[in-house]
Amino acid sequence: MPAQDVLVAAQAIQKDISDLLGPPAEGLPAPSQSVVPQSIVRGTRGYIESVANQANGAYASGWYDACGVMVRRLVETLIIEAFECHGLATKITNAGGDFFYLGDLIDACLGEKTWNLSRNCKSAMRKLKDLGDKSAHSRRFVAHKGDLEPRLGDIRVVVQELVYLAGLK
Repeated sequence: MPAQDVLVAAQAIQKDISDLLGPPAEGLPAPSQSVVPQSIVRGTRGYIESVANQANGAYASGWYDACGVMVRRLVETLIIEAFECHGLATKITNAGGDFFYLGDLIDACLGEKTWNLSRNCKSAMRKLKDLGDKSAHSRRFVAHKGDLEPRLGDIRVVVQELVYLAGLK
């Protein structure tokens, strides 16, 4: 059998195996880091790294609503981490012990006197929430690359600042 035929057969077998098994249980690494640079979240918590990876992977695949939702989830998680790090979790929970929804979490984060967020972070948080809310909850909104692209700098500022505020780096 010629070497070219062996190569083609091996590639076909590899594709069949990949199709049969699918991705690993924990997912695949994103092909790029266009949304959240991995260097910002590496070494924080596994679930934070995973959500950032999913945001990156969704963006790289053109799944912009999924990316918006993952960014929203990442911001929500990091705000909670920041309050917990500073022993202030009771400020963002209701009487039943459940954490507030993102809008109230952002209000609490912006109003917290224990820290001082940068001007850029403050102005970006609500923009990211709006994009994530539309992607998650609006029946007729379908996010496009142009909805996310202008927010990439905001995402980095908010995520990086909250990672430091939460004592994760």
